[in-house]
Amino acid sequence: MKITWKLLFGLISVSLLSAFIAVGTYSHLNKNKGTVYAEPFNQGNFQAVGLANAAENTDFTSAAEQSINGVVHIKSIANLNPSDRQQREYFDPFEFFFGGGGNRYYQRQPRVGFGSGVIISTDGYIVTNNHVIDGADEIEVTTNSDKTYKAKLIGRDEATDVALLKIDGKDFPVIPFGDSDALKVGEWVLAVGNPFNLSSTVTAGIVSAKGRGNISLGSSPRNPNGNRQGQVTQQKIESYIQTDAAVNPGNSGGALVNTRGELVGINTAIYTETGNYIGYSFAIPISIVKKVVTDIKQYGTVQRALLGVSVTELSVLKETDPDTFDKLKVTEGVYVGGFASNSSAKKAGIETGDVITAINGTKVRTFADLQGQLSRYNPGDKVNVQVQRGNSEKTFKVELKNDQGTTEITKYQSPEDILGASFKELSRETKMRMGINFGVEVTGLSDGKLKAAGIKNGFIILTANEIRISTSGELIKIVQSVLRQEPDNRGLFIRGFYPSTKKVEYIAIDLNY
Repeated sequence: MKITWKLLFGLISVSLLSAFIAVGTYSHLNKNKGTVYAEPFNQGNFQAVGLANAAENTDFTSAAEQSINGVVHIKSIANLNPSDRQQREYFDPFEFFFGGGGNRYYQRQPRVGFGSGVIISTDGYIVTNNHVIDGADEIEVTTNSDKTYKAKLIGRDEATDVALLKIDGKDFPVIPFGDSDALKVGEWVLAVGNPFNLSSTVTAGIVSAKGRGNISLGSSPRNPNGNRQGQVTQQKIESYIQTDAAVNPGNSGGALVNTRGELVGINTAIYTETGNYIGYSFAIPISIVKKVVTDIKQYGTVQRALLGVSVTELSVLKETDPDTFDKLKVTEGVYVGGFASNSSAKKAGIETGDVITAINGTKVRTFADLQGQLSRYNPGDKVNVQVQRGNSEKTFKVELKNDQGTTEITKYQSPEDILGASFKELSRETKMRMGINFGVEVTGLSDGKLKAAGIKNGFIILTANEIRISTSGELIKIVQSVLRQEPDNRGLFIRGFYPSTKKVEYIAIDLNY
């Protein structure tokens, strides 16, 4: 019995001590004006309530209803050719049991991809991402009313990741264009698309940032007209709208709309380490999309307007050349480090060491800003370029040029048209006879770069720019890569031979057109 009373007394003592400690701690924090986190959150944090009310008072239903029918599901199908490595081996049991020894066959499986698109005209023009349909032999479009159409690729632009499709029909529901320039950070937007093949999905978020660039590669110096130093491929034009609306695989090419149901962007990318959405998504502003689509419809290719300058962002200059950065009188803009050949900016009076701060009065803080502004114009357009030179601010009127250094309208030419040739893959017997295991044969020539370089029918191309060639498709991909480079670097170096002589020849070809 004594043990029981002792135990009970101990428990009471511990309880009283705990109560005194709690009260003492609370009094001490209040006395010293410390933050007691439990109480405000129980009562409701002011900022949290403000955001909740903002969302509660914003009507998303009208925008969702207006836009959901204008977004389509896209299925892209790439049929593999016989030389593709991605083939599925299967065994024929009937041949094994009924003669032939059970040969193995290779069944070519098509690659299938999925994405979204936005109807922009009642007669069936659709905008999507280039990466959604890249390499597709067939494109199927399914509307929100569950009707399926075969789509035709009208044109595409790798630099902006925009593609234009067309389906036959009339009176299609469309999403009206909005003003992406008028978007404000913090404004509500909706992402409409088909994530994970779930059709007609709508998510909401706010605009987190505008003019966002360097999404995948980070900040780095640039070469003329948007190439990173040390790289030769054309830099993507990145001036994205960043949102926190949930976007996942399958949303690519879908709509970003404001609360009025107006199209303000094409959802394109997510920042992720897992492959799925983790809080950041990016859309191409409709101001850029409209320019690309208009050019594709009118000319077959985008009319790219260039200043012809090599620039570095000031944040990068601060790290790579602090002495030069310390002498500058501005902290925002892009530093002019050099010029391309036939540079219109240099001709207008801009000098190395200038800092470009604005285009036609619109501030340029980063390279993405500069890209975003120039993407609105055509070669031949004149823009006012504001620069900081030492202590003075200067403005120059610059006539923009195309990548050929002229103001002419450029027409689309396919790699096949530029080369002016047809090719044939080498048979196994031919390879064995010639002692090679790769190469393609030139079988037809028209007016083009190969004929101009003196190449004749029967020539065996072994390598292009030091890459082995086994199919015509591989050669075309190399040519496409070269055509995305700056004009000064558009060279194709071919190694090959004629079967009659077997003497290896080296031929350099300028692919500028």
